[in-house]
Amino acid sequence: MVLPSVIVLATAAVLIALASAGSAVFAVAAPRVLRIVTLPLFGLSGVCALCAGLGVLSGVVAADAATLPFGLPWLPWRVRLDELAAFFFCIIGAVSFAVGIYGPAYVRGFEHGRDSLVVLGGFAGVFLAGMLLVVLADDAFLFMVAWEVMSLSSYFLVAFHHDHAANRRAAFLYLLMAHVGGLAILLGFGVLAAFGGGFEFSALRAAPVPGLWASIAFVLAFVGFGMKAGLVPLHVWLPEAHPVAPSHISALMSGVMLKVAVYGFIRVVFDLLGDVQWQWGVAVVVVGSLSALFGVLAALMESNLKRLLAFSSVENLGVIFVGLGVSMIFIGTGDRLLGVLGLVAALYHALNHALFKALLFFGAGAILHTAHEQDLDQMGGLLRRMPWTGFAFLVGCISISALPPFNGFVSEWLIFQTALQAWHLEGGVLRSLLPIATAVLALTGALVAATFVKVFGVAFLGRARSRHVRRAGPVPYGMRAGQVLLAGACLLLGVFPSTAIECIRRVPEQLLDASLPQATAQGWLWLTPVSPDTASYSAPWVVALLTIIAVVVAVVTRRSASRRVRRRDAWDCGFAPPSAQMQYTATAFAQPIRRVFGSLFDITEHTDLDEKGRYHHHLVIADRSWKLLYLPLARLVDKASRRVLRLQSGNVRTYLGWTLTTLLVLLWTIS
Repeated sequence: MVLPSVIVLATAAVLIALASAGSAVFAVAAPRVLRIVTLPLFGLSGVCALCAGLGVLSGVVAADAATLPFGLPWLPWRVRLDELAAFFFCIIGAVSFAVGIYGPAYVRGFEHGRDSLVVLGGFAGVFLAGMLLVVLADDAFLFMVAWEVMSLSSYFLVAFHHDHAANRRAAFLYLLMAHVGGLAILLGFGVLAAFGGGFEFSALRAAPVPGLWASIAFVLAFVGFGMKAGLVPLHVWLPEAHPVAPSHISALMSGVMLKVAVYGFIRVVFDLLGDVQWQWGVAVVVVGSLSALFGVLAALMESNLKRLLAFSSVENLGVIFVGLGVSMIFIGTGDRLLGVLGLVAALYHALNHALFKALLFFGAGAILHTAHEQDLDQMGGLLRRMPWTGFAFLVGCISISALPPFNGFVSEWLIFQTALQAWHLEGGVLRSLLPIATAVLALTGALVAATFVKVFGVAFLGRARSRHVRRAGPVPYGMRAGQVLLAGACLLLGVFPSTAIECIRRVPEQLLDASLPQATAQGWLWLTPVSPDTASYSAPWVVALLTIIAVVVAVVTRRSASRRVRRRDAWDCGFAPPSAQMQYTATAFAQPIRRVFGSLFDITEHTDLDEKGRYHHHLVIADRSWKLLYLPLARLVDKASRRVLRLQSGNVRTYLGWTLTTLLVLLWTIS
């Protein structure tokens, strides 16, 4: 069998990831193996994946497919690296490469711990290989095998610190939700295969699926992939699982694994189903909008840094699905060009979110590595103690807040530009739905900015609030390099978006046989998604303008300021000298929002007075989804299982009777 060159490179990425997993076995005898062999191989796998993806997207090599000598005799594994798979290969490769740089210094702290390094390194490599194979699969059988490999390996990574009961609970919840979602995806493929006559994607793509069964397949895919993506109300596992994993694994799960779910949704709905219905888009827009708003509200009220970032992922995945939903509405109503724009915007935001969310988790990991703290209310003054991490984290905060000239602004701006074209639609319901979704996204954007003003201000500015934070210092060079790499990528994709969109536009050309005629018509300097008369954006001009303003302010300030340095005590309004405990906390910052949107959450809040006359504030914010959905469902399952348990009577005659009854029913069914 002769494999095409691009498939060779993609297969090499998978094999190197598996080699990375295999090398972790030697960490039992030599813990340094994880730093000097396992993680460098992990990064090399990312480089191969990135090169393969860029090769297809840039047009240097053609998309191609192959059949691997694995699987079952009548059901071999088929792989294909087309434009859609190549784009997500780029996402996986870029973040994996950054993890390969960041990880060696980070895992040094685990070498003398009680947790197994074999588990950490081995399952990380298998996790990466599983994600690559999901994207590379060209048949439903290989897709589901790789999906389960990805889910099971990430379960062991979530349960890495298994000494803590909360970690074990989070890992079990994640595994349970992952398998429920996997079952929904499997049933969706089953519906398509029933009309396609095979499990190959080519057969599923050509299957004449009736309208009702197509909608059933869509619902199953939306539930399955939406559960993995963390969409509301299927999100409850995400803020529990992501924070307890090691930080570089959290970056992979939040930055990459959630995008694999986006890939699966696009593959099934836009590619395999093909005939996209606008009603499906309405459902996606509604769920995406609710996810975006709920995620940012939960993040704003959270004081645990990694949980906050996990809730922020719920918000960003909601934004991505809003873009996909808007695209589906336009495609379903016959306006394919605006549908292409929505798809490009969603894909661009998926790429951007992978980069800045991995950067933010890297920053959280750096803080945890040197300050041993995740509670924002215990941080403060970290910018002076770890300046490289502080400035890289600031880039991540600006990017996720969608502020120019960084990448988050461009993708969200494109989603807004797509949604604002609602006047092209004929139905009054659709014309009113999209402006409402746009307003929700605008509110979400403002709350995101407030959230990360809180995060950066409380964590990096002011004075240290705890002993551990006061002893914090710079992290090793490898961890700095990983953060700087992602920060630079966020800046480049924000300043030169036209170059990225030129590559991304190959994806809708494959899926929808349409492209963006206007987006890059003005050259690399201007981005015109609809037309130059409607809206245009030039990141280089924005950078130039911001630079000019900064220079003018610096010159004016320097000339007007006194050259004499004078030191005086600040006026304190007659109160005692300020202390670290007087600073604004993350909990206090979110209090006004908590008062307005408190009804959406289950909030318990009280204040105690101890023996020394000190007040202690206690705040617990719980997700209402547990009481409204999951606890009643758990009670129903428990009740049903208890009824089924009555069948286990211990009487052989009863068992034979049930067996005979079952056989008779089956014979009657198939006759």
